[in-house]
Formats: sequence, structure tokens, C-alpha cells
Amino acid sequence: MAGPCSARLQGDVAAFSAALRTLVNNPQFSDVMFVVGQEQQKVFAHRCVLACRCQAFHGMLSQAPVGSQDSSSSVPPQGPFILGNVQPEVFLAVIEFLYTNSVTLNSHIALEVLTSSVEYGLQDLCKLCVKFIKDTLSVEQVCEALQAAVTYGQVDLQQHCLAFIEGSTAAVVRTQGFRELSDVVLARVLRSDRLAVDELDLVQAVREWAHVSSAVLERPVPEVAALPVRELRLPLLAPSELVTLESYNQQDLLIPVENIAAAWRAHALRKGSGVPSRLCRPRRGTRPRDHHRHLEPHAK
Repeated sequence: MAGPCSARLQGDVAAFSAALRTLVNNPQFSDVMFVVGQEQQKVFAHRCVLACRCQAFHGMLSQAPVGSQDSSSSVPPQGPFILGNVQPEVFLAVIEFLYTNSVTLNSHIALEVLTSSVEYGLQDLCKLCVKFIKDTLSVEQVCEALQAAVTYGQVDLQQHCLAFIEGSTAAVVRTQGFRELSDVVLARVLRSDRLAVDELDLVQAVREWAHVSSAVLERPVPEVAALPVRELRLPLLAPSELVTLESYNQQDLLIPVENIAAAWRAHALRKGSGVPSRLCRPRRGTRPRDHHRHLEPHAK
């Protein structure tokens, strides 16, 4: 006689998700409340859903009420929980994902939802955010996306953003996002051989970035720019351009004198003597100069 059979059968997933979506921010039957953002918007939720879907919420909702003498109290905190540093739209996107395993994103909140997904340890939500950001990347947002990718260790997104910047460099360096990059991330961008912009324009873009960073960080221009400036390929500039560069440099000391001197030495010796080979290598967007033919053998 055959033994009993068993199987796990799945019903309509879409209908199930749609039903749970009706519970998102629904005060009916809710047992926990959040006060979110500067707007102090109330968001209603259900403890069991949050706790079983997110370890961070499980910990938050399992804590004993403030002032309780019994840390093992069976009465969970009711809230409200104050979340002042997150936009309501962003928090609601996280809640939507927890209830439905899907999320509604737009270009205004995607990076912040990515941030929240990292903070709450929601790897699947993080992947959805990265995919959306990659699919909707724009000149105006690519630098902010790259900064977030580096901050949160999203290697695939970093590579995608860098490739985008390499294809649209001239437009990207004029954006506000470029001026808000950290020195570490900017230096990483400047190491690329495939930037589609001339070196003289890149030097000017770094100068503008440095002045913005100096004002924001309240630190001298040479100090904030020390790391990115090392990646500028000054030997690629013609003598007349170096003269102009020296004139500007007298005003803000952006570039160390020894870096400019090394570029002059490369001209005098007709090779990149004493200069790292990468700094003598033309980028994809570098305009040809007559002296480049003397640098090329050294750069190989």
C-alpha cells in the first residue's frame, strides 16, 4: 500500500500580494505606529509582518517599553516610534516591500530607499533599488549614485556608474553631483583612461569641485584636493596651457608646485621622466598635442 503523498501548491501570488497591499499604512487592525520625517507623518503597520520580514524591526519591536523594569515583558511597545531622519515616501516604500515583496520606486527616492534597505538589512530590496537605479541612470544623478554605490559597497553599481561617466564625461563634470563627490570617489573617477573629456577641461572641473568642497568643509583648497589632484595628467598639457595653469594656481594653490615642475620636466626631456606612466597616458577624450608622441612610448 502506497504511503501518503504531500505537495506544496501555490495559489495566485498576485492576488495574495494585492490583498496584503491593502494593509500598507492601514490603521485598521494595526498595532504599531511610526511618526516619520520632518512632516511627522503617521504610518501604521502590523507588528507581526514587520518582525517576521525584517530582523531590524524584530529587534525594535521586541524591546521592552521605556521605563519598564522587566526586560522580558510580554507587552510589546506600541509606539509611536519617531523616525525623523527619513522621508515618509521612502519609509512607505520600505513598508510596501515588507508587505508585498515589491516596491514602487521613482528617481527622487531610489537612492534613499537603497540607503534604508542597507540600514535595515534588506538585501532583496537593495537589489531591486540597484536595478532601478541602473535602468534609470541620468547625467544629473550618476555621481550621487556612484557615491552611494561606494558608500554601501555595491560593486556592480559602481562599475555601471563609472561606465556611464566615461561615456558622458563632459556633461557629468558640469553637474552639481560632480561637485559634491567625496575626494576618494573623485580620485577613483580620475584614474580612468576612458573619460571622454580633455585634460584641460578636467583640471578646470577639479578646480571648481575643490572650491566647493573647501567652502563646505571649511578647509583650504590644497588640503581638500590633495587626493584627486594626484590623478590629473599634467604632462598631457601643452606649454602654453601649463603657463595659464600656473597663473591660476598662484591664486588657490590647487596643484602642488612639484607636480607642475614634473610636467615641465617632461616637456624639456621629451619624455615622462620621473612622472608615473599613468599620468602620461592620454585619456579617450584627450585632444592630441604635438608633444604627445614623445610621451606615448613611455606610457606603454
